[in-house]
Amino acid sequence: MTIRVLPAVGDPDAARVITTLLGQLPDTEQAAAPAGDSTTLVDTLARAAAESVGDLPEVVLVHERIGPVPALDLIREVALRFPAVGVVLVTADTSPGLYSAAMDSGARGLVGVPLAYEELAQRVQSAAAWAAGVRRHLGRTDDAPTGPGGTVVTVSGAKGGVGTTVTAVQLALAARASGRSVALADLDLQSGDVASYLDVQFRRSAADLAAIQDITPRVLQDALYTHPTGLSLLLAPADGERGEEVTDRSARQIVSALRHRYEVVVVDCGTHMDSANAAAVEMADTALLVVTPDVVAVRAAKRMVRLWDRLQIRKAEDTTTVVNRHTRHTEIQPALVERITGTRVTRTAVPAAFKELQPSVDAGRMHELDPRSTVKQALWALAGELGLVKAPELPGDRPGRLLKTRRK
Repeated sequence: MTIRVLPAVGDPDAARVITTLLGQLPDTEQAAAPAGDSTTLVDTLARAAAESVGDLPEVVLVHERIGPVPALDLIREVALRFPAVGVVLVTADTSPGLYSAAMDSGARGLVGVPLAYEELAQRVQSAAAWAAGVRRHLGRTDDAPTGPGGTVVTVSGAKGGVGTTVTAVQLALAARASGRSVALADLDLQSGDVASYLDVQFRRSAADLAAIQDITPRVLQDALYTHPTGLSLLLAPADGERGEEVTDRSARQIVSALRHRYEVVVVDCGTHMDSANAAAVEMADTALLVVTPDVVAVRAAKRMVRLWDRLQIRKAEDTTTVVNRHTRHTEIQPALVERITGTRVTRTAVPAAFKELQPSVDAGRMHELDPRSTVKQALWALAGELGLVKAPELPGDRPGRLLKTRRK
């Protein structure tokens, strides 16, 4: 989602500088012409709020020379009257005293003059993330863009070979096809296959973000590969040993940065748990566990769920399990998986039809999988069930009805 920013600047020269920089920030637009005084700003916000909370800009930049109301008093008024707006003070005085006073007045950040691109981008992103959280609590509808507070879904495998990466890729493609901005991150750091499945060769990876203390929008963009499908890909390192560079702290920063920029973030966590993908699972809105209907895989799923619980990463009741390669004739049905693992099993089960997948897998063109494929239909229906797409069904198909699994 695009972050809307409204500058409140009385000085024409400062207004031109701020307008120019805002035009350079990714996924950011100026909500309206700069408000030249405090009265204009409050009136503009009041008109927007009269329509709906969603019509308010996410961020307001208040220049220190705004008038007639002093900047700190104006910030206090905006924070009280429009709590769903993040306010950032633009000032030449960045002393601790003024910073403390600005925070006490309700500001969500402070940016120094002369303005610097990286600093402004960071403050705008932070304030927008805060505003998105407030708006969710105020009851914005599910159809509203989540923007800086985007949905994060992790996909983990109970064991190797259960279809984790295929599931992650198709969930991301389904979300993107519905018109949402989507990032697909490969945190299977030693053996990630997202690049192979999508026919990508790119030298940057998650490891390049590991040592960065502050991941700005520009730094993040440099590490992402834009796929022809519109997906933004953050790949696993080509050299598996570099995966050790990605710590739990850096993984949290990476996931937070992606969440702030994209409406949907799908994270392929693979089957091997380390501190990085464990942090991603902990942060996720939905932690999806992929299992196949066989004894070994179900035991592995139960073992994984218990591991997450012991490490206080995720409770079983907060974990969602999907059964892959499902057939009606197998003894292990989704209801049994649910009882054994203690997790919630999705209504959608993915059928066993590897022959449909093999040509796309071998060619590394998973994004070109035939829409008539029952596997694709099921995974896109799963994306709808998880709330990743606006419409859960493919045009002309009814996978939601065909592929629902009966519960006992």
